[in-house]
Amino acid sequence: LAAGLRAAGAMTSNSDRLAINSLAQWCAENELTEIRLTKAFPSIGDNSVSCSQMGRDFSVKMAVRGTPNPNFRRVEAQVFDDRNRPLLTITTIVGRNS
Repeated sequence: LAAGLRAAGAMTSNSDRLAINSLAQWCAENELTEIRLTKAFPSIGDNSVSCSQMGRDFSVKMAVRGTPNPNFRRVEAQVFDDRNRPLLTITTIVGRNS
């Protein structure tokens, strides 16, 4: 019985972690999509935005860096939970729209 309870607890914990990571991914994807939709070439630098998904609060740190080709920028979205623990990082390349 004890082993079954531990297994059920582990499954619940994994399910919660997966749900939180999915919500964090939505936050990161929303910020990256906003950059693409504005069609503005992002400025190099860092900024932070808050994001709420399904009643949970997250912080998204956006870091824009140059690349060897000046027509592209590397954009990284790192998501933190409400205790400022990193959850995930998504990185993409954004090109200059001519």
